[in-house]
Amino acid sequence: MRGFYIGRFQPYHNGHQHMVEEIAGEVDEIVLGIGSAGDSHTRRNPFTAGERVMMVTKALDGLDVPTYVVPIEDLERNSVWVSHVQSMSPKFDVAYSNNPLVVRLFEEAGVEVQSSPMFKRDVLEGSELRTRMIRGDGWRDLVPDEVAETIAEIDGVSRIRQVASSDANGAAGALPEDGPDGETPDPA
Repeated sequence: MRGFYIGRFQPYHNGHQHMVEEIAGEVDEIVLGIGSAGDSHTRRNPFTAGERVMMVTKALDGLDVPTYVVPIEDLERNSVWVSHVQSMSPKFDVAYSNNPLVVRLFEEAGVEVQSSPMFKRDVLEGSELRTRMIRGDGWRDLVPDEVAETIAEIDGVSRIRQVASSDANGAAGALPEDGPDGETPDPA
């Protein structure tokens, strides 16, 4: 059986890793969808799809279950989002999500959906990690070592600080941060 798990992974963190390890105990193969694949270089989406593929692939290198990582670009029409995901992904039997919209969309499309408890959601949230990077607060212990190495390799902390800063006129350099998004693919 093949499971599907989507997230923006901005960045991929220990909560995602925990979820993938849980899924690995239930399926034979895992497909990880890199949501919002066309977005990068903003405070909310600082990393490119390729950089996120690299983070996830390196972090899952030791997993005993075959894993496929596929970029999924956003659509502006929720009613066709699942068919878009299916067209970009290897066939899967079950989707994993805790996002109410994602769960609803998969269920309406007739796809079985499984949820699992969030893991340390108070700190393991993409917006929290990005804020810590901007402020210079500790974040490395909240991501797999391979992800911290990838972020260092691409100078990701410098990038997110720059895109989150203000310009000379005091205007914000990026979109304002929004709420929880650990696994939200923004299918809207």
